[in-house]
Order: sequence, then structure tokens, then C-alpha cells
Amino acid sequence: MKPLRALFALSAFLALFTGAHAQTPAAEAAYATARTMIADQQRLLAPQAVEISEAVELGGLKQWITIRGSDRANPVLIYVHGGPGAAEMGRSWPYQRGWEDFFTVVQWDQRGTGKTLRHGGEAANKAQLTRARMAQDLIELMALLRQRLGVERVVLLGHSWGNVIGMDAAMAKPEWVSAYVGVGPLMNLQANERAQYEALLAEARRRNDATALAELQAIAPYPGEGEIPFAKVNVARKWVQAYGGLAAYRDNADFYFRAARLSPYYAFEDRLAIDQGGQLSVPALLPDMRRADHLQIRATRFPVLMFLGRHDLTTPASVIEPWLAQLKAPVKKLVWFEHSAHLAPHEEPGRFLVSLVEQVRPLALR
Repeated sequence: MKPLRALFALSAFLALFTGAHAQTPAAEAAYATARTMIADQQRLLAPQAVEISEAVELGGLKQWITIRGSDRANPVLIYVHGGPGAAEMGRSWPYQRGWEDFFTVVQWDQRGTGKTLRHGGEAANKAQLTRARMAQDLIELMALLRQRLGVERVVLLGHSWGNVIGMDAAMAKPEWVSAYVGVGPLMNLQANERAQYEALLAEARRRNDATALAELQAIAPYPGEGEIPFAKVNVARKWVQAYGGLAAYRDNADFYFRAARLSPYYAFEDRLAIDQGGQLSVPALLPDMRRADHLQIRATRFPVLMFLGRHDLTTPASVIEPWLAQLKAPVKKLVWFEHSAHLAPHEEPGRFLVSLVEQVRPLALR
């Protein structure tokens, strides 16, 4: 594996992109036909609906967002995607339409990936590609939406890496947050990798998988102290995928990676920019990922809900459960997705929607 691809692997699931966007002209023509049908089916035509796709300036860089909802009176929810570099805008169409009946949903391609990378260029995107700048981008996005949509507070939903900058922004502006939802949250990289390794060893022993045990034991101690060797990361990620720790009951997540092919919002070049974004973002943000430690947060002024996949080996729940237990918050809840790993919105879309409506929306309407 090339060094850059090894870096890619450290980003929770971006190493699994191999071949995700290769296609023929005939296939692209078929995708274009399907995208037209999906776009028509997902049109929002109610009098109070909002359906926007545009670039807005955040931190001096034009960054792409979509704002979609059937009723402007609904609470605003911002999806803070993971990776870094794993833009969700193009992959959200299989599950998001149901959300839009209860929330005004904002998807945002962070600096360094997706449409933001494609349209702004690598140099402009890389110039300030840091955790601090991206958290401030999110704060600026929150401010823009508060003014534009006439709301006081928003729901922040962070997925994986998105919880690093999502929680940064929430702690900086707690009065703007009606509820915080963590999905497969990355809170502390070292603790995460340690728990992941222990879970992989236990699963390999349970299966009596001699090959996995030999490969996993060969990288001990993992993650060790200081910098995590990429060769070791590659071994761990290989078995996370093989054991359904990225997508439950599957040894791959192609259904997720390839969803952007049918997105009404993504052209072929935008899809390529997700892969390019991972290769740009992970090396740039790796030092910030190592330093991030939200396990040190002891109290919040906003409700905190953790939506955890029972089978998630990418960001194991064993790191999150004790932290949530000691956290002081106005409301705190742990919601399990019994048939999900790291991609719960995609793996259990119906249950995820019900959980948002029953657990999160009442907090947002207070």
C-alpha cells in the first residue's frame, strides 16, 4: 500500500474507497438517467418548503451547502460529516428525504473535500485546513443559518471525525445548540484505536480466526505511544472491515461509498473530489486528530445524545459509554442501533429517522 493510501486508512473508513468511482461512459449515462428520476421524486414543492444548493463564504472560502426541508418552521439540523474528507452531501439521498418532513437539513461539504474542493481548488482549500479553522467555519455556518432561517438554535449532528469540530463549535457557542447528536463519534484517537484493537482480538479469538490473530498480534503493541505506524493502522482497518465493524454483517461498504453516483447534487467531478479530499485532508489534519480529546469534557450546557451502532469497531462504543455516564448535561441519552456498525443512517434508516423524531426533535422545539 502506498504511503498516501496508508494515511487514507487512518481516516476511519476512507481507505475503503478503492475502485468506488471507476466507471464507463455507458454507466455514467445510466447514472445520469437515474439521478434525474431521483431528483424529481425528491423535489420539495410545499408552500413553506426550502430547497437550496449553493456556495457560501466561510472563513474566506466558498463552501458548498444544501438546505432542504418541507417546512421552514421545522428545527434546523446541520450534518457535520466525518473523514476527514468524507463528504456526506452526495451520499445522503437514500435516507435524508424522511428527515426533511421534520427538520430543515443542512449538508455541508467541509473545506478540503467534495464540491468545496472541486470548485475552490486544492491550493485555496489546503491553505487553512486545520481543526481550529474548520470549527470556526462551522460556527460561521451556524450564524449564517440562524440569520437566514430565523432560528435561535440548531441541532448539530456529528459523524465520526465530524464530532471533533462539531463538539468544538458546540462548546464555543452552546447557546446556539438545541441538541448535539454524536453518531459513531471520534472523541480521542488513542483511546479509540486501543479499544478497536482489543475488540478485534476478542472477535478473532471468538471466531478462532488464526490468520486474523497472527496479523493482529504481529502489530502489538497497538496503537502504542506517540505516532501510530501506518502499516499497523492498515492491518487494524483490514479486520475492522472484514468483521463488519464498518458496516454490520458486511465485509465492505460499497453501498455507502457508491451512493454518490446517483446523487442529484453530485457530478462525476464532485465524486472524484471526495477521494481527492480524503488524500488531502487526512495528512493535513492528522496532527489535530491525535491531539483531540473530547473525553475531557465533563459538562455541557446543551443536551447530548449518542447514536451508537452495536457492531461499530471503527469508533467503539466502549470509549463513549463511560464518558457519557459521567457527563453533566441538561439531557443525555444513549440510543443503540442494534443492526448497525459505523454507518447507522445508511444501515438502519427507518430506525434512525424514528430516533431523530422521538428523541431529538422535542429538544429542538423547546
